[in-house]
This record gives sequence, C-alpha cells and structure tokens, in this order.
Amino acid sequence: MFFERPQSGEIAILVQVGYDNTQDEAEAREFEELAISAGAIPAALVTVSRRLTSARTLLGSGKLEELAATIAAHEAQLVLVNHTLTPSQERNLEKELKCRVLDRTGLILDIFAQRARSHEGKLQVELAQLKHSATRLVRGWTHLDRQKGGIGLRGAGETQLEIDQRLIGVRIKAINKSLEKVRGQREQGRRGRRRAEIPTVSLVGYTNAGKSSLFNRLSGDQVYVANQLFATLDSTLRKIEAPGIGPLILADTVGFIRNLPHQLVDAFRATLEETVQAHLLLHVVDCHSDERMLLIEEVDKVLREIGAEDIPTLLVFNKIDLLPEAAPVVERNESGRPIRVWVSAHSGAGIDELLSAIAELLRDDLITLRLPLLPEQGRLRARFYAAAAVLDENQDENGQSCLHLRLPRADFIRLMQEAGADPEPWLPPPAPPLPATVADFGALPPRALEQAV
Repeated sequence: MFFERPQSGEIAILVQVGYDNTQDEAEAREFEELAISAGAIPAALVTVSRRLTSARTLLGSGKLEELAATIAAHEAQLVLVNHTLTPSQERNLEKELKCRVLDRTGLILDIFAQRARSHEGKLQVELAQLKHSATRLVRGWTHLDRQKGGIGLRGAGETQLEIDQRLIGVRIKAINKSLEKVRGQREQGRRGRRRAEIPTVSLVGYTNAGKSSLFNRLSGDQVYVANQLFATLDSTLRKIEAPGIGPLILADTVGFIRNLPHQLVDAFRATLEETVQAHLLLHVVDCHSDERMLLIEEVDKVLREIGAEDIPTLLVFNKIDLLPEAAPVVERNESGRPIRVWVSAHSGAGIDELLSAIAELLRDDLITLRLPLLPEQGRLRARFYAAAAVLDENQDENGQSCLHLRLPRADFIRLMQEAGADPEPWLPPPAPPLPATVADFGALPPRALEQAV
C-alpha cells in the first residue's frame, strides 16, 4: 500500500534536536530509553542545535554529512529523531541518508504496536497508526501517478494514492465503529458499578513511575511489570477492599509522556475514559527522579487535555526504597485533607497509609442527602436516576417528590448547576478537618518533612 522505504534494523543513531544552543539532557536520556523499549540498539547520539529548522530536512547540510558519516561508521540501519517530522522531511531524510528514519511519534507508535495485547488495545494502536500513515501517502506513489491506457491496462479510475486514502478511510471508520461498541460496554459496566455504589480509583502518572507495581501491591494481582517505558498499554480493572469504605474498583491505565502525540490521546479515548469517570485519581510519581515536579506538570497537562483536571487527586510518591532518607508518611494540607503519600510498591512500605488516605478521601467526597423536587423539575430527577444516585424516592401529601441521594459531591454540584438550580443550600457541611500530621512543605523527602515539623 505504501511507497518503498529503506529496510529497517536494530542498530540506531539517535538525533536530539535543541534550539538556541540548548540541549535537554533528561529529554535525551528519555528518548534513548524509548529507543531501547522499542528494541533498538542505540549506537550513537547526534545533537543538533538550531535556531531555525530546515523545511526540507530539518537539519542543515553540514549536520546531514556528519549524520551520514556516523551511520556509515556504525553500520546503522535506522535513524531516530527526537522531534516531530513532517512527511516530506521524513522522505527527504531517508533519500539523503539511505536508511530508515522515524520521528518521536513513529517510535512511540511502534512501541505501542509491540505492547498491545487485548483486542481493544490493538484496535486503538491500529487507529493511531492509520491516522499517522494517512498524512504520509502524498508523493509516495509518484511512479504510478500516470496510469497507462490501452487494453488490459486501464484502472478503476483512481490513482494509487486515492485508492490508499479510500482504503484507510474505510478501515478507520470500521475501527471507530468497533471502539464505539467498546465504549458502550465500558459505560454499561460503569453504570452497574454506580448502581452498586462501588467507587472507582484510577492510577495515572508518567510512564515507568511504578503504576503497575503499585496496582499489583494493592490488588494482589500479577499484571506485567518491567523497568521500561510503556510496559503497560491495556487498562486493567480489579476489585479491592479499603478500610471503612468496602469494595472499590482499581484501574491501571497507560502511562503518559511528554509531547504525547495527539492521535494517541484520541485513539486511546476509550481507555482514558476510565480516568475521566473515576471518583479519585492516584497520581503516581517516581520520587527518585530529579525531574519529578516537571513530570507532574506533564501528567497534569494530559489530564487537562482529556477533561480530568477537576477529579479529586492524591499524589503518591513511589519508590521511596531508592531514597535512603525517605520514610512512609501521609502529608496533609491546612484543613487536614491528605494530599500526598510516600510509599514503596516494591517493599510494601506505606501501603496501609495509602489505603487509609484513599478511604478518607472517598468518604469525604461521597454525600448523602434528601432533595425535594418540584413537578417541573422532572428533567433534574431523570438526571439523578441516570447517574444511579437515587437510593429511594417518596412523595408528600402535596404530591411533591423527595429523592434520597448518594453521590460524589462534585457530581451533585454539576447536575444541579446544569439544571439551573443552586446546590449550596442542600449540600451537607464538609467533614471536620483532621489534625495535620505533616504540613505541605513541598517536594522534600519525608524525613526532612518530619524534622521541619
């Protein structure tokens, strides 16, 4: 279907592009880890500092010659560029370098294609690959632009490019239809959990932060864990018990990464809905990383993109076993609400504290109240029933309905505001603040926090 490209291989040359003579060493290390996760063998790193990029090849002529010499010296078959290349830049680089060229998006797509195991995951990866490939068809079949005439040589009236674009469009439509069915199945499961009043807690965080290890520690399961980027691709749901709350659903999701391609966010919308619909997010952070605050910002950026920025979030600083001065502890804000827990999924330190903090936040989030409704508020009544928030309903002697509700505080406020009603008079007072064990002193190790208190 596609134009002929040079054969690929495992020996790769990495190209790190910076601007104004600045190079991000952490980003270069992460890109090398991406390459290793994809199965490549990095042979050399070529850094490029440019104020203005070349529209034709991204790189200047001198850097192209250096890159070609590096490829020849290491007998590499692949060039990986830590930058988003346009289709024409990718083609021109392959023509100049005589080897396969992949940009950051193509590399991440390749990793996802290797890791997809479930039917849903494979569909989502294929959808992202097709959307990515559709932009790279133009000028791919230039040798077939002119169709020959004559008996036995006439085609279907389409150029090869048009045929490929139509076939890709048909396949994308079929995948979207299948994913809509998956979304419907997931929504049906969520409605059942809401009717059973089972809250959902979703693990989110930067890739390789230890989400799957923490998931296994909390659930007693054995999902795949590896010290590599994007080890988890398919979401997993398990029921666990939390003290004082009872059963809850724990969801393990795909990790995020800086400059996450938009087509991946769109393709994995069905999986990410588990995050958007969760009652509580556990934002898992690798506390051993020097860039932990920057990685938190990157994850928050993706959460805003998928519409999950308003969901209550608890920071979980994982891997304290790698910090000699760290100890398991729960940090609270001025009102006594847990905001950060330091744990080790590897050793199990701090897991009991984490479960207690989860239960405390879920108890604070769920509210129970009785709401009288006027006859003209039938639409609001229907919305509460659709949200599976109605425990029972009765009517007084005047025929006025009264709903007995139990739902998250944020959902009650949202439903009331959407109906044009004021939620404040009906909200129960918040739970009394608990004494703060540790003040919010920022991203200091727990031992230093205890000394500060």
